[in-house]
Amino acid sequence: ELPTVVVFGLLFFFSDRSPQPAAIVFLVLWQFHYVYRTFVFPLLLRGQEPMALIIPLAGIGFNVGNAYINGRWLFHFGPERGVEWLSDPRFIVGCVIFATGFVIHSTSDRILRNLRSKTEEGNAYRVPYGGLFRWISSPNYFGEMTQWLGFAIATWSIPGLAFFVWTFANLFPRALANHRWYKGEFQDYPKERRAIIPFVL
Repeated sequence: ELPTVVVFGLLFFFSDRSPQPAAIVFLVLWQFHYVYRTFVFPLLLRGQEPMALIIPLAGIGFNVGNAYINGRWLFHFGPERGVEWLSDPRFIVGCVIFATGFVIHSTSDRILRNLRSKTEEGNAYRVPYGGLFRWISSPNYFGEMTQWLGFAIATWSIPGLAFFVWTFANLFPRALANHRWYKGEFQDYPKERRAIIPFVL
């Protein structure tokens, strides 16, 4: 995901909107997520499983295109957001939702990482507990979807909305599949736990 950080950053720095506070916040929101995903998250992973080369290549292609479209819209072609946008309810609510999603996402990642100790051998799976795992099976996916919903609202942009829709379409089915797997794998899996939306689904 490093190309995403680079592409979005370059589009910002080569834009005449770069000094504007709203544009700076958009940059910070985007980079905050992707710096975490690119530099922090991989260093904390334990016991990574090998994957086919096509998967990271496809991911790079999508991420570069997505960063380019969102960056070009926010910093070049889309409506220019002046300092007044910082007090707009859409911006404020969107930033709060984004921050909430990041906390959920990163906290859930930490819980999953800590399921297996550094000294444990093998790839044994365990039932995660704590945080939103109390109510849903995939709070890490829920948190990421929440982040990009917040970004779409804060930027009030078509590419931001499209990215949220894509994220939802990608992660929602995976969350349902994870939930089915957990229930099939563990006979004592908490019956009150839903797949992706607390108390609902």
